[in-house]
Amino acid sequence: MLRVVENHSMPRTAAFFDLDKTVIAKSSTLTFSKSFYQGGLINRRAVLRTAYAQFVFLAGGSDHEQIERMRAYLSALCRGWNVQQVKEIVAETLHDIIDPIIYDEAASLIEEHHIAGRDVVIVSTSGAEVVEPIGELLGADRVVATRMVVGDDGCFTGEVEYYAYGPTKAEAILELAESEGYDLSRCYAYSDSATDLPMLESVGNPHAVNPDRTLRREALARGWPILDFHRPVRLKQRLPAFSVPPRPALVAAAAIGAAAATAGLVWYANRRRVATA
Repeated sequence: MLRVVENHSMPRTAAFFDLDKTVIAKSSTLTFSKSFYQGGLINRRAVLRTAYAQFVFLAGGSDHEQIERMRAYLSALCRGWNVQQVKEIVAETLHDIIDPIIYDEAASLIEEHHIAGRDVVIVSTSGAEVVEPIGELLGADRVVATRMVVGDDGCFTGEVEYYAYGPTKAEAILELAESEGYDLSRCYAYSDSATDLPMLESVGNPHAVNPDRTLRREALARGWPILDFHRPVRLKQRLPAFSVPPRPALVAAAAIGAAAATAGLVWYANRRRVATA
């Protein structure tokens, strides 16, 4: 189990996670291409193109220009898609597609941060319709993701309302710190890409996860920890020792345990009183 997390009390803190190749082993958006094809949203040519983009992404060859070209391509591709249909496809296929590619190490780290009392925030360039359900699956407290413009007909217009990429990720973290009271000097951040340097620089505990060459070089120069995540595993197949219930469940369990302990003490005291009477 990872041991990079210290336990802090107040003030409030958070751990900010990039998603693709940091928490999951692939690109969250591109991974749904087959499901979108089966749902009639894209054609076979688009499936092949996204498969190639996934290959380039996994090979670590996606630089800033390639990411920008892919953003433009995907924005144009989703023009006219019904948003509700997209959400339904993601909901129906989420466990089959995303669950098997979640890094075991990342899931354990998320649990450790929750145990330490920190919020967990997913900060991803992928679209909110994909990232928000993944965040819920992971037990994240908040999600920052790219948002597309939706027309009056309930369909994507192809325009981007908010692009969660590069410096805008850092800006979103600063805004959350202000609204939620996070002490960024005691917060954590995790990413695989040099494009997330502004996000990593915004916190006191940055970590490079499966870093690309540029980020690895920067991490070594700055003395940042470098983590190697390589064990994708279904959440339900993870070891019980790593399985931590959500914080509301922990609170409820603690309350039940306290009530049981109190009841036991009362019973024991009454029994002694009867015995000595």
